[in-house]
Amino acid sequence: MIKVHHLNNSRSHRILWLLEELNIEYEIIKHKRDSVTSLAPKDLKDIHILGKSPVITHNEKTIIESGAIVTYIIDQFANEGFAPKVSDEDYYEYLELIHYAEGSAITPFLLLLYTRVLGENSKPLQPRIQSEIKNHLGFLSNCLGDSDFFFRNQLSGVDIMLSFVFEGAQMSGSLEPFPNLQKILKRYQERNAYKKAIELGGKYLLGK
Repeated sequence: MIKVHHLNNSRSHRILWLLEELNIEYEIIKHKRDSVTSLAPKDLKDIHILGKSPVITHNEKTIIESGAIVTYIIDQFANEGFAPKVSDEDYYEYLELIHYAEGSAITPFLLLLYTRVLGENSKPLQPRIQSEIKNHLGFLSNCLGDSDFFFRNQLSGVDIMLSFVFEGAQMSGSLEPFPNLQKILKRYQERNAYKKAIELGGKYLLGK
């Protein structure tokens, strides 16, 4: 059975959502952020030296990084058609978006979050951060167009990965100029599996 080391208010919510979508049996091991620093507890380092979440264990494997975890779960458990085959013409388009979510798209939102502690001292950085946010959301808006989902117009690992980006954008007010991205985030959040993940993993208050 998959064990999910779940940290409250974190990207590990996506992993619970995916597992619920695929109707996979799993166990949640909950970890709580420090009430003062909001950092992950030290006991996560007993699972992996980085002490980060999400992290899963399965069949004596320990896997970190959301993109790797999502790919592993889909490869091991998803029905055919949920993800493309390596031989499919659009496979690398799928892979590109899976990694883009954590490799590039989330970066300016993390910078925005971290620079809050600098107060007025962060002002010189804000124009560049805002420019990058607009750039990435514009790209994703164009990718989505009028479709309901990002890849083959059906729910996939790409949507699971990108959800965190849109939640960060919503939190910062950056999603407002992109109605199709607002709609897809609402579409995610209205899914029963998404709601079940919140029920099991705890309230999801990104940025709190």
